[in-house]
Amino acid sequence: MTTPNGARQKDSWWRAVPGIRAVTTYRRAWLPKDLVAGVVLTTLLVPQGMAYAELAGLPPITGLYTTILCLLGYAVCGPSRILVLGPDSSLGPMIAASVLPLVAADGDPDRAVALASMLAVMVAAIMILASVAKLGFVADLISKPTMIGYMNGLALTILIGQLPKLLGFKVDADHLVEEAVGVVQKIADGAVVPAAAAVGCGGIALILVLQRLLPKIPAVLVMVVLAIAAAAAFDLGGRGVNLVGQLPEGFPPFTLPDVRLSDLAPLSVGALGIALVSLADTISNASAFAARTGQEVRGNQEMAGVGAANLAAGLFQGFPVSASGSRTAVAERTGARSQLTGVVGAALIALMLLVAPGLFRDLPQPALAAVVVTASLSLADIPGTVRLGRQRRAECLLSLAAFAGVALLGVLEGIAIAVALSVLNVFRRTWWPYNTVLGRVKGLEGYHDVRSHPGAERLPGLVLHRWDAPLIFANAKTFRDEILRLARTEPRPTWIVVAAEPVTDVDTTASDVLEELDATLNAEGVHLVFAELKDPVRQKIERYELTRTIDPEHFFPTVEAAVAAFRQRTGARWQPAGGDATRPAE
Repeated sequence: MTTPNGARQKDSWWRAVPGIRAVTTYRRAWLPKDLVAGVVLTTLLVPQGMAYAELAGLPPITGLYTTILCLLGYAVCGPSRILVLGPDSSLGPMIAASVLPLVAADGDPDRAVALASMLAVMVAAIMILASVAKLGFVADLISKPTMIGYMNGLALTILIGQLPKLLGFKVDADHLVEEAVGVVQKIADGAVVPAAAAVGCGGIALILVLQRLLPKIPAVLVMVVLAIAAAAAFDLGGRGVNLVGQLPEGFPPFTLPDVRLSDLAPLSVGALGIALVSLADTISNASAFAARTGQEVRGNQEMAGVGAANLAAGLFQGFPVSASGSRTAVAERTGARSQLTGVVGAALIALMLLVAPGLFRDLPQPALAAVVVTASLSLADIPGTVRLGRQRRAECLLSLAAFAGVALLGVLEGIAIAVALSVLNVFRRTWWPYNTVLGRVKGLEGYHDVRSHPGAERLPGLVLHRWDAPLIFANAKTFRDEILRLARTEPRPTWIVVAAEPVTDVDTTASDVLEELDATLNAEGVHLVFAELKDPVRQKIERYELTRTIDPEHFFPTVEAAVAAFRQRTGARWQPAGGDATRPAE
C-alpha cells in the first residue's frame, strides 16, 4: 500500500520530467500558435533532414526517421520550451567520418544505418552519464577561437564534399585535398552534368536571395518545390540528374543496432567528438533563446534531453542529432510557445510517410546538395577570423591551426585538435602568465603597470611585482626566474613585494620552489614579501610550513600596507622613473 508521503514523492518525481511538467503548465492560448509553428517548421524539417542524412552518408529516409524520433524524445525530456533538435550540418561530416570507414567495400546501406544508429546510442549514453555526473562544463573545452577555426574547416569540407553531387558526378577520395583535386579534374574533363549544375547552383542562388530579401518566406521549401516541378517539367531524370526516388512507406520500426564488437572502439571516438560538439551547440543555442524568453538554462538537464533525443533516434534507425539554431529561430518567429511545435512537426512527417511517401520522389539530388551547401556557408565565420587577427594574433593563430587540422587531417581529428589547442592555450597562459612591475602614478589611486605608465614613480630598494596566475608546478620556475632577475637588477632591491591578489592557488611544487627562492634571496640580502594573499592561499602556505623560511611579518593585507612598512623601516621616498635614488626627497 502506498503511503501519502510515497504518493507525494512519486507525484513530485513524475512532475520533474520536463515533458510532464510542460503538459501540466500548458496554456490553452498557446495551442493555435504551436500548431501553426509546427506546420511551418515541418516545411523546413523534411528537406533538411533528407539533405543532412545524405551528408552523413546515409539514405535520405533516415533523416526523416531521425527528425521524428529526436523531436519526440526531446519533447519528453528536454527542458527548453522551444529549442528544436534534429539532423545537423555540423554533425554530418563527423558521422560520415565515423561510419563510412567501417562500411564494407560494397557500401552496404543497411550496415551504414546500423553503425549510425549505434553511434547515436553511444552519444546518448555519453550525454546521459555526463548529465548524471553534472559535467555540463565540458562544453567549455573548446574556446571560441578554436571553434571558429573548426567550423570554418568544417564549412570548407562540406562545400568541397557536396560539389560532386551539386554538379552531377562522383569523386573517390579520402581527404579534402584529394577531393578538391578530383573535383577540379572532373570539371576539366567535362564530367559536369549541365542539368544537375543548373538545379544545384540555381537552388543555392535562390535560397540565398530569398533568405536575404524575404527572410520570412521558407526559402528551402520554395527551392525544393520548384526543383520537384522542374524535374517533372523538364524530365531531369532523363537528363542525367539523380532523383531521391520513392521513400519507404510507414513509421520507422524499433530496431536494436546490429554491429560487430570490433566496431565499438572506433565508433566511441566519433561518439565523444559528436557529443562534445552537440553539447556545445545545444548549450549555446539554448542560452541564446532562453535569454529572449526569460528562461534559465540548465546545462545538465539539457544534456539529459539531448541524450534522450539521440537514444530515441538511435533505436529507430536514426543517427546523432544536435540543436539547430536556424530551425529554432523559425519556430520562434512563427510563434512557437512550447515543445508541442516539435511534436506537431514529428506527427506531420510521420503522416507524410504513411499516406504520401512518394511526395519527394522527383526531388533532384543536386537540390539536396544546395540545401547542405547553404547550411555550410552559415557555419563559416570569416569576419570572426579577421576580427581575431586584428584583436589578438595568438588566438587567430589557434583558429587557423584548428582550421588546418580539419582541412588537412579530417573532421574527427580536427575536433581533437580543437580541444587540444583550447586546453594548451589555457595551459600556456598559466605557464607564462602576464607579470609586471608596478609603480605610483600621480593622480591615480593605487599602483599601476609601468609598461602602461613608463613614468610611474618607484621606491628605491623596493620592487612591486604583480603575478597574474596561480602558482603551480607549471609556472613555479618561471616565477622563480623572474623574481631572481628582479633581485639582480640595478639598483639592487632589498624588498620584492609580490602583489598576490591574482594568485588563487599555491601547490606543493610551487611551495618547494618558494622555499628555495626565499633562502637564495635571503643570502643576497633581499626579502620576499607578499601582499593581498587570499585567506585560502595563505592557509595553504601555513599548512606547507613555508613561514619557517618566509618571515611571517612579510605578509601584508594590502600593497599599501607593505609599502608603508618598507618606507617606515628605510625612509625611502618616491622617485621618478630613471631618477637618482640617492638624491634628497622633493
